[in-house]
Amino acid sequence: MNIWIDLANSPQVPFFRPIITELERRGHRTIITSRHYAQTVGLADKLGLVHTPIGGHAGEKGLLSSLWVNFERARQQLKFLAKQPIDLAISHNAYAQAMASAMRRLPFVTAMDYEHQQGNHLPFRLAKLVIVPEAFPNDQLKRFGARRVFKYPGIKEQIYLSDFVPDPDFSRQAGIDEQKIIVLIRPPATWTLYHQGFENHLFGQILQQLGHRPDVSIIFLPRIAEQRVAVENLGLPSVWIPKVALDGANLIYASDLVVSAGGTMNREAAVLGVPVYTMFAGKIGAVDQYLIDAGRLNKLETFAQLSVTKRVEKMSLLLASSKELVLQVTDAFLSIIEN
Repeated sequence: MNIWIDLANSPQVPFFRPIITELERRGHRTIITSRHYAQTVGLADKLGLVHTPIGGHAGEKGLLSSLWVNFERARQQLKFLAKQPIDLAISHNAYAQAMASAMRRLPFVTAMDYEHQQGNHLPFRLAKLVIVPEAFPNDQLKRFGARRVFKYPGIKEQIYLSDFVPDPDFSRQAGIDEQKIIVLIRPPATWTLYHQGFENHLFGQILQQLGHRPDVSIIFLPRIAEQRVAVENLGLPSVWIPKVALDGANLIYASDLVVSAGGTMNREAAVLGVPVYTMFAGKIGAVDQYLIDAGRLNKLETFAQLSVTKRVEKMSLLLASSKELVLQVTDAFLSIIEN
């Protein structure tokens, strides 16, 4: 089959990497589109994926602007794919692909793992199948209009970290000073639907408190250019913003602690056994609550709760049966066609 995969955000690149490998191993052809947003294009290039960047991000301009940018991106995607035979469209909640698939009447399958994203209404209602982790609440699937659902055990980060082996030379090649306390920080996506109405004062406080400490090296990963500029203008001597996309799993594994207002990087750290704090101010998702209950994720409410120390002992990696998850999820993506 000819399978169109749309990569709309950085975490979707590693998520689909083993799935793309498995699809191609089975003889299917993949057509990959990407988006100029965060590290999406850079990571796709780094992983050697053959992809076509189409469109970008609306930035912090509000819901209507975001909807228009996604509609325009869908239009550009249709133009790019006009003469290509497509049997199936799959993504991890890529809104533009959901629109484009509906306009072209393509079978569309989406995966997702966060139930408080109001934008789920669009792809869930348009998808022939919605793929979610077991922790995803059934009542939310019904609320968002999912018609057919496949649930897999564990969390999505186990799928693409299934073959992770730490690179012992990563820190040296990336220019990371292992003598310092490495704090990996990812800021909130303040423009997204799931962040609307929530101010996150912890983010700025952590930067100011740790940004002058000589024993700390903060690696800051901006989501959009405006965040990079804003933090650069602070002139904090202990903050480093990488100019190129770095391998996310090795970057997390090389860190002493991770602090993020998002979800994916937190869960990656939990899987890799790295101390991780969430400063997300919105509603905690069921998957994150599962990790909090398991002692793998800490909810950060005050700066005093943050333990800024070198990591000596490593927790075990949550990778048991992860390779089997790759096969299960790949089968699910194909099920609406093969069945």
